[in-house]
Amino acid sequence: MLRKRVIPCLDVRGGRLVKGVRFRELRDCGDPVDAAERYAAAGADEIVWLNIAAEAEAWRELLEAVERAAERVDIPLTVGGGIDRPERARELLLAGADKISVNSAALRTPELIDELAERLGSQCVVVAMDAARGDGGWWTYSRGGMQPTGIDTVEWAQEAARRGSGELLVTSIDSDGGRRGYDLELIGRIRERVRVPMIASGGAGGAGDIVAALRAGADAALAASIFHDGETTPDDVKREVAACGLPARV
Repeated sequence: MLRKRVIPCLDVRGGRLVKGVRFRELRDCGDPVDAAERYAAAGADEIVWLNIAAEAEAWRELLEAVERAAERVDIPLTVGGGIDRPERARELLLAGADKISVNSAALRTPELIDELAERLGSQCVVVAMDAARGDGGWWTYSRGGMQPTGIDTVEWAQEAARRGSGELLVTSIDSDGGRRGYDLELIGRIRERVRVPMIASGGAGGAGDIVAALRAGADAALAASIFHDGETTPDDVKREVAACGLPARV
């Protein structure tokens, strides 16, 4: 059985690590490269780095920051934000990323997923999706969770997997930053339809929430606030995951 993963998330804007609630009210949480190094030393299985204002950010600055992070951590690094063509994905991989994450660009042009998978391999491709509840289901948003697309999230997850995504990163906008737990129903619904690995995101208030997300069908759980605020560490969370009978790297 594959081991469950605990993954700190680095939301980066203007070169700084930030965190908000439901994608708003952002607060500064420090230097992302320092945070990546700190979390790697504290037992993180991977790091996800999301450049959340990609369209306003300098691409070269992002590449340089990823290079610095890759030099200082020895765990897998997934980077997303501003990847709208395979050439940019390749630049990030050359800078030291192990995987790349696409979101809004894939919604605009779903064929991008096919092209990335063909050129780079599915194992390098993560499709991120930001979902909010409404009208009896979940609906996908683009542009950092600000723009509704009218696309059913469960159906989008199926399409992304079919097109070659090696992993899905599913964030509940409703739960994000609330620390009241992940959207377990959304996790379960996607797991019923999709077999590729899934990272649950949005709502971790402690190790118990992460355990619940993993039991609901996620292969990994993403968390930010509980790590940024020093409430716990990835090692502590993984010990609790293992104590609950789930396979974890401890």
